Amino acid sequence: MQVIIQPDTQSAVKLTAAVLADALRRNPEMTFGLATGATMEGVYAELVRMYREEKLDFSSAKTFNLDEYIGLPVEDKNSYRSYMDKHLFDHINIKKSNTHLPNGMTPDIPGEGSRYEAAIKAAGGLDLQLLGIGQDGHIGFNEPLSSLRSRTRDKLLAPQTLQQNSIYFDPPESMPRRAFTMGIGTILDARKIVMLVTGESKSDIIAQAIEGPVSSMVTASAIQFHNDATVILDQAAASKLKAQDYYHWCFENEPYWDKFR
Repeated sequence: MQVIIQPDTQSAVKLTAAVLADALRRNPEMTFGLATGATMEGVYAELVRMYREEKLDFSSAKTFNLDEYIGLPVEDKNSYRSYMDKHLFDHINIKKSNTHLPNGMTPDIPGEGSRYEAAIKAAGGLDLQLLGIGQDGHIGFNEPLSSLRSRTRDKLLAPQTLQQNSIYFDPPESMPRRAFTMGIGTILDARKIVMLVTGESKSDIIAQAIEGPVSSMVTASAIQFHNDATVILDQAAASKLKAQDYYHWCFENEPYWDKFR
């Protein structure tokens, strides 16, 4: 794992977008795993800017999102399909047929996970998975005690997740209690992982995920098993890390990052 600490949120967001753009330029047929949430809005805005101003080409790319609420139609403003269209897909030249999310309205809830896994496999697997982290340390909707070998499935959302996300629903109690999510095993199968974490409110949990033991209680800690994982933090999120000097040293001395400085 490589940990990169940037001085502020804007720098962390721009670096994350630059890493994704660099991967796409090197392989125009990239298959991305994508995340949602407030942290990712800046990343997608920067990718849209690159498309408009730098001709970043998404025409051959494919995407698979981490999760989707069960029971929300795609046109609902709180569905993750609506989120992705609003923040990214409607503003770039990606083919909508190449963008994939679990079907939150499927009548076959037990079978949807297997269908989604098969679609990822048919696409050749995920080349790069973009991740954030929840307040309780989850990635996707892999809540505490999720199996570290889990695959895409439906998941009951934890009270902390409901509290964190219900602010987007009117009324808050209308937020679905279940969602489909890629599993930890699915995420770890990605060839590369890039995690973006910003803000002091995430400093305790990201320190546990990066420097603590691997535990199903903090499912993000499973990325410690991955052989090509990069975690990009702003200084506020990194404030509880013990090895900050070492992380800065690695970033400054790794040739790959020269083109991003």
